[in-house]
Amino acid sequence: MLTGLTSYPLKSGGGTALRTAELLPTGLRYDREFMLVNPEGRFVTQRDYGRMAVLRPEYDGQILTVNAAGFAPLVHKAVDDGPLLDVTVHRHQCQGIDQGDEAADWFSALLDTECRLVRFTGGRRTSRGNGELAFADGYPLLVISAESLADLNGRLAEPLPMNRFRPNLVIEGLGPYGEDRVRFLRIGGTVIEMVKSCARCVITTTDQNSGERGREPLRTLASYRTIDRGIRFGQNAIPRTPGPLAVGDPLEVLE
Repeated sequence: MLTGLTSYPLKSGGGTALRTAELLPTGLRYDREFMLVNPEGRFVTQRDYGRMAVLRPEYDGQILTVNAAGFAPLVHKAVDDGPLLDVTVHRHQCQGIDQGDEAADWFSALLDTECRLVRFTGGRRTSRGNGELAFADGYPLLVISAESLADLNGRLAEPLPMNRFRPNLVIEGLGPYGEDRVRFLRIGGTVIEMVKSCARCVITTTDQNSGERGREPLRTLASYRTIDRGIRFGQNAIPRTPGPLAVGDPLEVLE
């Protein structure tokens, strides 16, 4: 069963929990549609600024609203005719529409570093599987099973919430790490393909409510989930049959 749906309108900002969502070839609608970049056009994330975890963005297709403790909310009407900027995500070049000085000033003040907000435009392809994506790191979906987190939490001194791992889809019923053993999965009327396991980084050690960092879960995951020189947790996936999704949708393993 599908037990969780989360979109991340602003790359590396907090997630927006959903009950229903539209699955597109690029992932959940509006996922990673916006991104912050530095003056050189390089993407800005929680890896560099843990405070981004406390950003709470919501986007309805026209208005991006971002809340952060201690700041007046940013209420921004999305711009589709601003300057076109060349930007990079993990050394991969793509393009974004600059969203103007007001948004840039708001984020720059909050993070205490010069940055600009851009909105995705154009196209990007995944390195495997010929999928499409916006500003996500490398694949349009991240899938984790609730049982995988339960298994990890059984090894930790203090359990962690699922938001540490920032999945789009949380599933239940395949058992711990069952997502690793599936290639094609039907969820409701949609079909996704699991393409590769997800290598985890320092963002998983960042408390998504405070922005503070610790050592877990990477230390524990490294002891039993180091595969191909990476610490793996969850599966990167590509939509193969788009359509509506809803929490509670049944799962069917196709392959």
